[in-house]
This record gives sequence, C-alpha cells and structure tokens, in this order.
Amino acid sequence: MKQNIVLTGFMGTGKSTVGKHVAGELDMGFIDTDHIIEHEQGMTISEIFSQKGEAYFRELESKVVEKVAQQENMVIATGGGVVLRSENMQNLRKNGIIIRLKADVETILRNTSQNSNRPLLQHGDLRSRIEAILNQREAYYSNNDYEIDVSLLTVEQVVSMIMNIYRKEMEK
Repeated sequence: MKQNIVLTGFMGTGKSTVGKHVAGELDMGFIDTDHIIEHEQGMTISEIFSQKGEAYFRELESKVVEKVAQQENMVIATGGGVVLRSENMQNLRKNGIIIRLKADVETILRNTSQNSNRPLLQHGDLRSRIEAILNQREAYYSNNDYEIDVSLLTVEQVVSMIMNIYRKEMEK
C-alpha cells in the first residue's frame, strides 16, 4: 500500500504549492482539503466563515478529512486549522506520513498579505494575528512525523526534502 503524504502547517507555508509539485514528481494524486470544501459548498472559505461560522467550517473540514484520508497514493494539503481536532490527525495518520511545513512570521506575512481569502487574518494587525494564532496552535502543529522549516528554502528544495522523507518511509 502506498502511503499518503499529508502536509500540515500554518496558512502561507506553501502546503498547496509544494503539494502539487510533490504529487507531480512522485506520480501521486493531489488533494487540497480547502478546495474540496469550497467546491462542495459553492463558496470561498471566507464566505463560509462569515455566513456560517468557524464551527460549521470545522465540521465540514472533518468530514472531508475523513473521506480523503481513506484514499491511497495521495498528497493531501490540509487547511491550517485541521490540526485543531485530534480525530482529523488520527484519520490522516492511518494511511499517511504527516509533514508539517513551518515558517517564520516574516515568511507567513509575505505569503498571506496579498490574499484576502484568509478569514482568521481579516481583523486587526496582520503580524499580531499571525503571532497569536501561531502561539495558540503550536502544540497542535507539533503532532507530526516530520517538520520542515520552509522560511529560507525554495519550493524545489522543500519538494526534494519531502521526496527524500517519503522514499525513506517506503523503504521501512
């Protein structure tokens, strides 16, 4: 059985971008849980948050995670908050290697400042919001098998590191 590669981490750490590249290099499928939710709901994550609330979104997210975790040979890019529910992580771990993409605040700021589709970053000072959410979630993000700090790396370097991790795991 081919295990999945599950990418977790804060928004703006490159999970989707890196995930697409890894999937292409390893001839795996690619799934972005946020995109599935947006497609199924017919609205953006921001619209879901503003119209239905975060709790509603987290329920949708858990249902999507439960479905995608059962697939094989996939690279799964998760939403930044997927780690907040232990059942999400348990489902993803059943058939997946969990790799956290980590970045410093400057990198996250650079990668999120031009995107208005980040509902948790809509209010207040962007740097302060990022720092506060990172601090709240740090213990949750540590629930991983591997961690890569992407702050000073190119997409290609991160992809190469993930491919090396995956190959080592498949040799076990």
